[in-house]
Amino acid sequence: MVDDWKTDDAEALFDVILRLESRVDAERFFRDLCTLTEIRDMSQRWAVVRLLDAGMHYAQISRETGASTATITRIASWLNHGEGGYRDALERLRATGGAEIPYGVGTES
Repeated sequence: MVDDWKTDDAEALFDVILRLESRVDAERFFRDLCTLTEIRDMSQRWAVVRLLDAGMHYAQISRETGASTATITRIASWLNHGEGGYRDALERLRATGGAEIPYGVGTES
């Protein structure tokens, strides 16, 4: 089933994330919840989303972030045909002036 990940435990996780009040709270919670590799992987994916949205080519994104082109292709698929979560998050960032390209990425010519 497509929505088999939507369990009571997943809902409880999303509910508690929505109750975090600051970046420090989020950092502490996610550091306790996730391994360093999981945090790095999620951070890399979010950087890829932002670079795709900025129009950067896959090969350059791969060089800048270290993500494989297969990972970038998968992220692009979700960005363009997924649940809409990436697009919603990007729009919220734009609305608050926070949708800049990841620091240090894409600044080289």
